[in-house]
Amino acid sequence: MGKPTGFKEFPRQTAHERGPLVRLSDWNEFAEPMSEDDLQHQGARCMDCGIPFCHTGDILAGAAAGCPVHNLIPEWNDLIYHGAWQEALDRLHKTNNFPEFTGRVCPAPCEGSCTLGINEPAVAIKTIERAIIDRGWEEGWVVPNPPTERTGKKVAIVGSGPAGLAAAAQLNSAGHECTVYERADRIGGLLMYGIPNMKLEKHLVERRITLLEEEGVKFVVNTEIGKDISANELMDQFDAVIMATGATVPNDFFAKTPGRDLNGIHFAMEFLHANTKSLLDSEHKDGNYISAKDKHVIVIGGGDTGNDCLGTSLRHGCKSLINFEIVPQPPAERAANNPWPQWPRIFRVDYGHAEAAAKFDYTTDSNKTLPNDPREFCIQTTEFIGDGKGNLKAIRTTDVDWSKPNNGAPFTPVPGSEREWPADLCFLALGFRGPEQIIAEQLGLETDPRSNFKADYGKYATNIEGVFAAGDCRRGQSLIVWAINEGREAARECDRYLMGVSQLP
Repeated sequence: MGKPTGFKEFPRQTAHERGPLVRLSDWNEFAEPMSEDDLQHQGARCMDCGIPFCHTGDILAGAAAGCPVHNLIPEWNDLIYHGAWQEALDRLHKTNNFPEFTGRVCPAPCEGSCTLGINEPAVAIKTIERAIIDRGWEEGWVVPNPPTERTGKKVAIVGSGPAGLAAAAQLNSAGHECTVYERADRIGGLLMYGIPNMKLEKHLVERRITLLEEEGVKFVVNTEIGKDISANELMDQFDAVIMATGATVPNDFFAKTPGRDLNGIHFAMEFLHANTKSLLDSEHKDGNYISAKDKHVIVIGGGDTGNDCLGTSLRHGCKSLINFEIVPQPPAERAANNPWPQWPRIFRVDYGHAEAAAKFDYTTDSNKTLPNDPREFCIQTTEFIGDGKGNLKAIRTTDVDWSKPNNGAPFTPVPGSEREWPADLCFLALGFRGPEQIIAEQLGLETDPRSNFKADYGKYATNIEGVFAAGDCRRGQSLIVWAINEGREAARECDRYLMGVSQLP
């Protein structure tokens, strides 16, 4: 695939980004389009490796290795190299309902498993994917494709995130009447309110929703199943139900930490959801969001959500910004126990880290141990300190040593390492422990030990006949590509349940 010697001739290149300080002035995406010649050169780097791992979608060492939706990556890399853009789009849509989303917010485990990536920079798969779908929309190649016949079967999908939307798209294509229920005022789930605009502009989500509507999918907003409509009532109205509610109950590892109840401490999704809603409703003129303007902000927890809190706080105009991570700083290169094709657990600088480093001079902060970066690794919060009026004023921490386990804990606090950090706002980006339980309680759905809806991967059927579960509510907090994968596969099993057989992939 690609040009036989392309990986020797062309270096890896991704889209140019607007400068960190420039992009802080708006909420727009910051990656700029690449030229067609540059994209063809990147497609040429796909090296005809014989056994490509990029599209395997396995779990290795607890993380995704390769593409969970099994994108036909070498095929569309080759097509781009040869200038066959529309055919590349057809290949892309065979496995992925929403490449304009994954091409922007997926962390690209495919690139971590690229064979070229063993000893050279991997093929720029994510960049090529985004370019294919963006050109498809621009050229008018992405058009509604409603089914020619209807089966008369009705399916309810609870939740409009990537799993729910993928399930709806697939089941609708099979001719079933699909209704997607969303408790928020806009469709999209985390795509709409969990991911900030600068990573995924919302007109892209709305554009795809409009296309699904034109294909026949029905959407109902401001309706929470279990409250506005009981789960049992939903069962009576539909032939099958797919649960795609996501994992929305946040972890709170500081519930017993002194000062946890102070004003100014928020879960990350409280911050991100309200920010995007206010931005879309009024460009922040309504004031219905948590503003970080002129505030000392500390984000506890890394990952994509923590990084999004950094980027959002910076755009508000925060006074200072620090990110705590209790884990050690990852190495610059793969460790010996993290071989290819596993996901490379290495030190990365994401957009929020780069923006913070450009905005603030961390070398002058006497507390900081990592220069030119907002992150502090191996640090544990021990107390939230108030101002005497119920408001957060500071956070007390201690460093931890992961080389010394202590009484069952994987680390030991470092004596004499106590520090105090000014903080007006603290955002907890600590992940999620599972879905809310009201639907499970009403229907009697079985849950696993982590409170997820119990349904075997590949089958997706719960203990209640006609009820399926897919995405984060089934597997736990995970990647957008796993959500799309499970939504598609749950649709196939739901179709099989309704019709006896299924032609869905």
